[in-house]
Amino acid sequence: MATDMNRMPFPAELTDAQRQAVDRITAGPRGGISGPFVPLLRSPELMTRLQLVGETIRFGGVLDEDLVEVVVLTVARHWDQPYEWAFHHPIALAKGVPPEDVEAIARRERPSGDRIAALWDLIDELQRTKEVADPTYMTAVSFFGEEGVVAAVATAGYYTTLAMVMNTARTPPPEGGAALQ
Repeated sequence: MATDMNRMPFPAELTDAQRQAVDRITAGPRGGISGPFVPLLRSPELMTRLQLVGETIRFGGVLDEDLVEVVVLTVARHWDQPYEWAFHHPIALAKGVPPEDVEAIARRERPSGDRIAALWDLIDELQRTKEVADPTYMTAVSFFGEEGVVAAVATAGYYTTLAMVMNTARTPPPEGGAALQ
């Protein structure tokens, strides 16, 4: 079997539950259905609930938009997830993440800015070691407060779920997006 074949493309026919889930997501700020939500349609109730978490994170969360994108790119790089990287790469740049920091994340290296580096340290350490050392935690709290740390970790968990779903489904990246090397 080819390893680049999309295992879960958009269904040819939708069930009533899938149709309702599609209607709900397209009526919100996303305006459409793509990426992880295509394979997640196999479980429409789960897709609806997950996308609402993501909607809160991206469109109404406590982290600044540039920081959300740093977390997303860090997770995408950790999971080698091409769709998430290609989709969020231009968003990160548009939200003000410096190009050199985006490239550092792509190389699995620590970004340079203090605030972005503190967030990257938190998420990278948690992903690699499954815990956060006291100095890393204290630095993150000093920049983002406890609420921001919880939001960053929850954001990483949400995007980890999406990365795992898309890696399982072999969801192809969007056309023309930045490639993940």
